[in-house]
Amino acid sequence: MKKKAPRQMTVNPTLHGKLWGGRFRERTNRLVEAFTSSLAIDRRLYAQDIRGSVAHARTLNRAGVLTRREAATIVEGLNRIRREFDAERFAFMPQDEDIHMAIERRLTELIGPVGGKLHTGRSRNDQVTTDLRLYLRDTLASITEEIVRFQRALVAQARRHVDVIMPGYTHLQRAQPVLFAHHLSAYVDMMERDKGRLRDALTRVNVMPLGSGALAGTNYPIDRVYTARLLGFSSVSENSLDAVSDRDYVVEVVSALAILTMHLSRLSEELVVWSSQEFQFIDLPDSFCTGSSMMPQKKNPDVPELIRGKSGRVYGHLMGVLTVLKGLPLSYNRDLQEDKEALFDVLDTVSASVPLCAELIKGLTVNRAAVARAADSGFLLATELADYLVTKGLPFREAHEVTGRIVRDCVDEVRDLRKMTLSDLRSYSERFEKDVLDAMTLEGAIERKSQIGGTARKRVEARLKVLEKTL
Repeated sequence: MKKKAPRQMTVNPTLHGKLWGGRFRERTNRLVEAFTSSLAIDRRLYAQDIRGSVAHARTLNRAGVLTRREAATIVEGLNRIRREFDAERFAFMPQDEDIHMAIERRLTELIGPVGGKLHTGRSRNDQVTTDLRLYLRDTLASITEEIVRFQRALVAQARRHVDVIMPGYTHLQRAQPVLFAHHLSAYVDMMERDKGRLRDALTRVNVMPLGSGALAGTNYPIDRVYTARLLGFSSVSENSLDAVSDRDYVVEVVSALAILTMHLSRLSEELVVWSSQEFQFIDLPDSFCTGSSMMPQKKNPDVPELIRGKSGRVYGHLMGVLTVLKGLPLSYNRDLQEDKEALFDVLDTVSASVPLCAELIKGLTVNRAAVARAADSGFLLATELADYLVTKGLPFREAHEVTGRIVRDCVDEVRDLRKMTLSDLRSYSERFEKDVLDAMTLEGAIERKSQIGGTARKRVEARLKVLEKTL
C-alpha cells in the first residue's frame, strides 16, 4: 500500500502578518489583537528602543554574529527610523503589536532581510525591560530637575518673607509662633528626601537586563558588559530569570513618586486653606485659579485642588502594580504589560504637578496683615509661659498645669493672655517675676528657638543661605 507523503506545512507571512507567526495556522482574532496590543502605551519608548537596538547591533558585531557592514547597515536604518519618529513621520501598520515590532518591521522594510538579524540573541522580554529602565533614567532626571526648581521657588519666597511671623499649627489648631520662611523650608526638606529616594531607586533602575534572552540567557557569545557600557548602565543583571520578570524597580519608583505626590498634596491643602476667606494668609495668582459658572465672586484654587486629588490616582497605580506582580510565577508573563500604563501615568502626573507647584509658589502673594493678626491672637505664647516657670525651678508638668489654668480662665473671661498683669499671674504662682513680661512676645518666642532646626531667625537665615548655595 502506497504511503501518503507527509503533509507539507507552509507559512504565508502575508496571512499572519506577524514576526512570530511561523508556528500558527490562523490569524489572531481581531478582539485578541485589540486586547493584547500595547502600542498605544509603549510607543513613547521609541527612542530608548532604538538606542538599545543600536547597542545590541554593535554587540552582535563584536561577538562575530553580524559583520561590520551588517551592523553598520542596521544602525543606519535605526537612525533613519529615529529621524522619522522625531519628525512625526513614522507610519504604524495594523500588524504592529508594540513599539518593538513596529521598529523591527520598519527596519526590514528599509534595509531588507538583514534587518531580521537584529533580534538575534534577544527577546522582547529582555528588550522591553531594558527600554523601560532607559526611559526611567531619562524621565527621573527630568523630574529631579523640576524638583530643584520647585525648591528654589520655595527658598526664594522664604527669603522674601523671612521676617513674617505666623501661627504654627498642630491638629489645625494654633500652637506656637513660627517664621513663615521656616514653614516653607519644611517643604524644601521634604523635596530633598524625595530626590534622595529617586536617586536611591536609580541605583536599582540602572542595571542592564539585555542579554538575558526570553528567560534563560542566550547561546551567542555576547559581551553584556560592553553593551552596558554603550548604554550607560552601571551593572548587568546576574540572573536571567529575575532580569526579565523583575519589576521591583517600577514599584520602587512609583512608591517614591507616591510619597512625592503626598508632599505636594499636603502643600496644596495648605494653599487651599490659606487662600480661603477664613484665613486670607495668601492670594494665589489669577492665572492659576478659575471662577464659578454661577457665582461671580468666586476665585477657586483649582490647580492645588487637582494636585491634591491626583495623589489618590498615583496611590491607586502603586497598589495596581503591586497587585499585578503578587501572583506571578517566574519568569515573564504577559501580565507585566500592565506595568507601563500605570507607570507612565504616574510619571506624567508628577511631571505636570511639580512645575505647577513651583509656579504657584512663585506667584503667590502673602497677606502680611492677615498673617500678623492670626499670630497676634489666640494663645500662641502659652508654652512660653510654661517654659518660663520651668526656668524658675518648677517641674514642667506643674508648669503645664498652672499655665493651663491661666489659659482656661482667659478663655472664660474672653481675655488675651498678654493682657495679664504681673499681679494676675502671681495669683497662679509666686514664681512669676517681673521678667515674665519680657518672655511674652512673639519675637522673643521665635528667637529662643535657636537650636539646630529651630525657627529662630538666625537659624532660618543660615539654613536659607545653605539651600541657596546647594540648590
